[in-house]
This record gives sequence, C-alpha cells and structure tokens, in this order.
Amino acid sequence: MLTKKKERTRFLRFCVVGAIGAVVDFGVFNVLTHLTTMQPVVASIISFTAAVSSNFLWNRYWTYPDSRTKHVSHQIIQFFMINIIGLIIRTPLFAFLEPHLVQMSATYIKQLALPSTTIGYNLSLAIAVGVVLLWNFFANRYWTYSDVSSD
Repeated sequence: MLTKKKERTRFLRFCVVGAIGAVVDFGVFNVLTHLTTMQPVVASIISFTAAVSSNFLWNRYWTYPDSRTKHVSHQIIQFFMINIIGLIIRTPLFAFLEPHLVQMSATYIKQLALPSTTIGYNLSLAIAVGVVLLWNFFANRYWTYSDVSSD
C-alpha cells in the first residue's frame, strides 16, 4: 500500500497530524496531571479524546481532502470507533508501563531537572501512542477513508 506516492504522502500527512495530536495529547495530559489531582490513567483518557478530535479535523481536511462521498457525521463516528479501539489498546499498555517507567526514571535518570513521575508518565504515553499509530492509520485508511483512491 505505501509503495504508491499518493499513499506515502497520506501516511506522512497522517504522521504530521499525529504529531499535532501528540502535542494536544501530551499538553492536556501534563496540564491535568500537574494542575489537578486527577489520576494519570484518567488524564490519559481525557487527553486522548482531545487529541482524537483535533486529529479528525486535520485528517478530514488535509490528509484526506478527497474523501467526500461519506457524510462528515458518518466519518466522525467511524474515526472515533477506530480510535476507541486504539484507546482500548493504549490504556492498559499505559497502565502497565507507567509504574515501571516511573521507577526506572527514579533509578536511572536522576540528573534531569524533571521529576521521575513526569519522565515516566511521558515515556509511557509516548510508547503507547507509537503502538497505536499504525493501528489508527491502516484502520482509518481502509474503513473511514475507504472512499479515496490509492492512485
């Protein structure tokens, strides 16, 4: 699939959109975990939802501008369903990694100015986001945006 130039361009745009979403995700997550008493897993779910909303808009209008045979409400439902599955993959992965990476950060990364919890939380989130990236791209390409040509 990624052997065609148009699909590689879409994948690169999807990655740029994902990077924007990661800024939204990490930003909301860090605000919630630093300025509230919210648990990290709950903050992760809220930040994920904010990022998915941003990503849908960017993908609909920039990555897949030629996807217009499906109504926007239909696409947003499909997009959110795929991303909910991504959340189902991401949340237990984050919950598993978080205590280990916080502990590892406390043990091995003492020289940084950031607290080990911040480092551990963000490393856990980064790994979980990376795993879900591929799922989201291929599932959205073949279901949500199935109406675009791969030529």
